[in-house]
Amino acid sequence: MAMQRIISSPALLTRKRKVFRVAIVFISLFSGVVGGTNGAAVSEIIAVKIPPPPARFTFSGWVETGITANADDPKDHQNFGHLFTDRSNEFLLNQIVLTAERTLDPAATGFDWGFKAQALYGSDARYIHSTGFLQNTQHDIVQPDLVEAWVLLHAAITGTAGGLDVKIGKFITLEGVETIDPRTNIFYSHSYIFNYALPINHTGVISTLHLAKWIDLYGGATRGVNTGTTDNNGSAAFHGGVGFNFADGKLSALATTHIGPENPNNDHDLRYLNDLVVTWKPTEKLTAVIDFAFAEDESVSGGAKAYGAAGYLSYAANNWLTLGARAEIYRDEKGFFVGSFAGNDNFIDIQRGKTNALDSRTFFQPGTFTEITVGATIKLPTPKPFLGISIRPEIRYDAALTSGRPFSDRRQPEQLTFGLDAVLKF
Repeated sequence: MAMQRIISSPALLTRKRKVFRVAIVFISLFSGVVGGTNGAAVSEIIAVKIPPPPARFTFSGWVETGITANADDPKDHQNFGHLFTDRSNEFLLNQIVLTAERTLDPAATGFDWGFKAQALYGSDARYIHSTGFLQNTQHDIVQPDLVEAWVLLHAAITGTAGGLDVKIGKFITLEGVETIDPRTNIFYSHSYIFNYALPINHTGVISTLHLAKWIDLYGGATRGVNTGTTDNNGSAAFHGGVGFNFADGKLSALATTHIGPENPNNDHDLRYLNDLVVTWKPTEKLTAVIDFAFAEDESVSGGAKAYGAAGYLSYAANNWLTLGARAEIYRDEKGFFVGSFAGNDNFIDIQRGKTNALDSRTFFQPGTFTEITVGATIKLPTPKPFLGISIRPEIRYDAALTSGRPFSDRRQPEQLTFGLDAVLKF
């Protein structure tokens, strides 16, 4: 492995090309002397090119827009159980994203560095803000946000398979299956686990030790859940876990946790956010994933607990069509985590501890919830210079399995929605 990395380093790749061409010249000339090769043939051989390595600096982005139709047409225009797709029967400009990134050299044998800066403008910003920077710069449904801003340092460590990576800045959480990036998700809507059980982002330091080919260790300190330039309390938190990779990537597992005080002006009551993701790829076309989550907050008497599981199946029928299904059950014992946020700033205001100006339609709901979603990702022919266009239709059924009617103006125990979004990549 070490020899392979040395041979593949950018500097030596340049030298290899020069040596390769010189060798071709001498071989060609010798062949010409012995076998009568003419000068034109030599020129053709010299013109052989070795493909350059992929660019390490990239500038990219995407635009996502969509709509979620609610069969009950609620008067408050809220789809309970949804966040990014929370507005019923209303077109949303979810995301306009620009990303600048310098990736690590996969063949690096010593020190290396990279960075990522990602900015977002859209309705999804309401639910991904971190406290501090850009938390209340705009009060409309469409808002700006700085999603990520970090530097990544790599160092080789003897006795490990891939050395140590240290990320410093604002970064996306390790936890969960689904992400902010729509390109990596099966569906337009998100699970209860993504919406309510896990962090979105952190500010701090996180390290990854590539101990062996089949195991990675994660550990670091953050300012808290969805916390940026300011914190709603004075304590740090731990974020880390362990990842396993077997059968050449066909079977993997990632167990993570985030532990620390998360409530405003409370430095002693801890919140535990734990997640386990297991991914199995039995064939090239079929992928199965299961996500387990458990959360507890000590600030509530007796502890506020929430837990659940979500299972995913995706089948790549061909190069333009992928079919997907998701089934989930999630329980919030005391209504601490699951809620509906009618005001554009209500979600971030609650994190900040500012609760005196919440929309009267904002509420939290205890109970056991389930959702079943089926849909598809359809890739369309893409005109240049764009990199891809995909649409994702879905049908989703939500239900409250215990007492409570959180859906459709808080009048119904169940909800049926039809979602459709389009993602344009460039």
